[in-house]
Amino acid sequence: MPKELLPILDRPTIQYVIEEAAAAGIDNAIVITSKQKPALAAHFQPSRELEDRLKTAGRSSLLDSIQKLCQRVQFHFIDQPQQRGLGDAVLQARRQVGNEPFLCQLGDAIFSGEILPARQLVDAYQRFGTSIIGLEEVSEEKVSRYGIIGGQQIDPGTWKLTSLVEKPSKETAPSRLAIAARYVLTPTIFDSLAHTKPGVGGEIQLTDALRLLLEREPIHGVILKAKRHDIGNPIDWLRTNLTFASSSPQIWKEIEPLLRTLLSP
Repeated sequence: MPKELLPILDRPTIQYVIEEAAAAGIDNAIVITSKQKPALAAHFQPSRELEDRLKTAGRSSLLDSIQKLCQRVQFHFIDQPQQRGLGDAVLQARRQVGNEPFLCQLGDAIFSGEILPARQLVDAYQRFGTSIIGLEEVSEEKVSRYGIIGGQQIDPGTWKLTSLVEKPSKETAPSRLAIAARYVLTPTIFDSLAHTKPGVGGEIQLTDALRLLLEREPIHGVILKAKRHDIGNPIDWLRTNLTFASSSPQIWKEIEPLLRTLLSP
């Protein structure tokens, strides 16, 4: 199963990602996938057999969220021929995007909060008209895991970038502000990606392309107001499920007694 389809409570992770975009006014979703992930496209396509089975079982409510989403968003699926990194994945969307700014989201990270990243980044783009990077502050010990930005703060929570460094040491990191899986990018990024040389493992890094973009035009960053949740390993996936369950009184009512039992001496 693709990790993007791992369920968080009652729906797969990728659905949360698309719902976040739709809530910000996005009505076209370009999903970069591969031939090894046919289930990803299948999730967003009608299945008469499944619909009939759920209706017969009295569980048609399970389909409501995906049906409503598909009424709001038009989906396009593009295969990435080779797994050559995030930058190469973004480059696959060049023809479909055209000469327009676009929201870029990683499919294995979701957020919780009143203002989700897509809305916050779109609002920032409307203010500045530049590429916008979502940021989160991380501890000094964790900067080597992320792309880190340097720059000047121009407003509380808003930065004008002067540098981007991929996975720096804590001694060389320009800040503790990490790139956080969400972007609004101008179409100029495609030229930067086309001129970005592959790095370790033959992968094209989006951070490297953003560094080239920064030489051509301004980039801003905003510290995201929502909390990020990853699903990249079993512990993070379980933690994310429990966090989302805690925000649903009905679900938490069923789970809390079990947790109390497990935690009791």
